[in-house]
Amino acid sequence: MYSIIVSLQQRQLHLLQDSKVIRSYPVGLGKILTATPLGVYTIINKAPNPGGPFGAMWMGLSRPHYGIHGTNAPWSIGHLVSHGCIRMYNNDVLQLAAIVPIGTQVTIRAK
Repeated sequence: MYSIIVSLQQRQLHLLQDSKVIRSYPVGLGKILTATPLGVYTIINKAPNPGGPFGAMWMGLSRPHYGIHGTNAPWSIGHLVSHGCIRMYNNDVLQLAAIVPIGTQVTIRAK
């Protein structure tokens, strides 16, 4: 069973299988005024090539208007730049989306 942990402090997304980290990816996160929300959510949909700033893949979270997605601004990864979403390199988000099913738990935590 897969799950995801996003660490705001580390600016990393960790993919877990049966509670063991199997991959980690650098991410871009929300700006101070539009911070990425802490909490436990699930992936509710996937949309390849959504267009605009969302890069190669959108994975919507159970919190409306928030998701894990690619980017057309790869320089932004590792920085606090988004409106609260979790940005990934396009190759990384495509790899992640191919592994995790809809319904995967996503925990966003400070550390």
